[in-house]
Amino acid sequence: MMAAARQTLHRWFYRPWPLAMMAAALSLTLLLTVSLGVALRQVQQRESEQMNAQGERFLERLEQLFGQLRESLDDLEAQPLRGCSAQMIAALQEVSFNYRFVYEAAYIDKSQLCSNRPRQEDLAAVRSPDIQGPTYSYWLNTSTEPNENRAALMLGRGNFRVATSRGHLADMVDLMPGSSLLVIVDHGTRAIPVLGAPQSWPPKEAWSPFSTEPLQITQNRLIYRMPTINPEYQLVLISPRTALHLPVLWWWLVPSSLLLGACIGAVVYLLARQRQSMGGELHGALKRDELQVLYQPIFDLGSRQCVGAEALLRWRRPDGTLTSPDLFIPMAENSGQIRQITDFVLERLLKQLGQLLRANPQLYISVNLAACDVMVPRIGEVMARLLAQHQVAAHQIAFEVTERGLIDVVVARQNLQALRDAGHQVLIDDFGTGYCSLAYLQTLPVDCLKIDKAFIDALGHDAASSGVAPHIIRMAHALQLKVIAEGIEHEEQVMYLSSEGVHYGQGWLFAHALSAAQLIELVTHGRRRSPRRIEDEA
Repeated sequence: MMAAARQTLHRWFYRPWPLAMMAAALSLTLLLTVSLGVALRQVQQRESEQMNAQGERFLERLEQLFGQLRESLDDLEAQPLRGCSAQMIAALQEVSFNYRFVYEAAYIDKSQLCSNRPRQEDLAAVRSPDIQGPTYSYWLNTSTEPNENRAALMLGRGNFRVATSRGHLADMVDLMPGSSLLVIVDHGTRAIPVLGAPQSWPPKEAWSPFSTEPLQITQNRLIYRMPTINPEYQLVLISPRTALHLPVLWWWLVPSSLLLGACIGAVVYLLARQRQSMGGELHGALKRDELQVLYQPIFDLGSRQCVGAEALLRWRRPDGTLTSPDLFIPMAENSGQIRQITDFVLERLLKQLGQLLRANPQLYISVNLAACDVMVPRIGEVMARLLAQHQVAAHQIAFEVTERGLIDVVVARQNLQALRDAGHQVLIDDFGTGYCSLAYLQTLPVDCLKIDKAFIDALGHDAASSGVAPHIIRMAHALQLKVIAEGIEHEEQVMYLSSEGVHYGQGWLFAHALSAAQLIELVTHGRRRSPRRIEDEA
């Protein structure tokens, strides 16, 4: 039941429309997610830029305001008058006239209070200062009334007080609706609102009080902490986050994502149709006898005698063109047709070369097995039937597997051991391109390693892979395995491999891929052949 379900799911996934719809949906989801992320990033960046600019502007203006208040206090402290007199009131009026941000100036001692604005009670200093500095004292939010002509911020030095009004502050600091300007005192534990509504402090939302960044963005608010010279207090501007207004770029990204998702779906659909079409053509190719089995001879490097061959599958279309195995073999593996193709190769080689194998017991033919053939015991049963039919010894048919084809090592080991027990040789093809190690090889029932052509080409060069082939050879010798070098094209390669103890090889130096008749002639007459080159080499 599970196998049937997997087969149904497999067929469904290889249908063009479901694949195209899934590809389009996934790509559209990914593109829209990325687009939304880019848009939100732009919104956050715009908020940050605006808040940073506003905070810097506020800090500059507040420093200007505080600077004027401190200067006015310095002027009052420097003049000789003390006590409430007409001259003192005139001096207080002159200070408020000379300094733009001084709304009220006053003289206070234990017994009297006088101001440039009579009948004002804000400067009575009924409470201790919020910030007590070595020179100046600060009273914050001295009036909570919404009247703009009420003092809201006061500084004191000695017996003198100066204050700025709520209107002056509002002119200096243009707060956005819902924003608040706070002064944080008592080591960051208490917040005094100077402008705007009171705010809870510390914020209840997730934020980092120890961050060195001046701006922090929470889920609902922007918190900008302004750097100040005085460590006794900190200015904080809190603003609500604006409603999400996606940038213009988003409205371009959405249709672009839709279009690109549709294009990806269309491409996947066409590829799936092509794959499905190739699958149908491959099924027909088996019936129309378009598949050919060619043979790449394997030679003894010392005697230059052919000792075997590797069976290669080629698909020649009716128009004479060849379809690369790299295209139709993976497709056949995914569609399940590879089993039928493997059986075809075994039947064809025994039919073509059965007599040659019976006449030359030392000769063998190797056949490549796909991963699905390695993972099931079926191939041994098929081979036993064919060998009995053609009267060929089991040791004359070898099986090549790739490292990447050993999906489940335990199952593969059992099935390969069964083939060896039946008398077949087991070879690992393209060794060095997968993930086998010495410890890994020791657990596998293997007779021979075939070194990939890429490592043979690197011999004698300074390429990073030039040392791979010698390493593989030493590994094989340590495990008492035979070695076959693939893709030999130069005599220098033969000389080096022979000196390293490699006895067998294949490649265009000896022969190209041959037809059955050409291989029979080569073995029978013992001659090297250089026939017309087949378009794609083994």
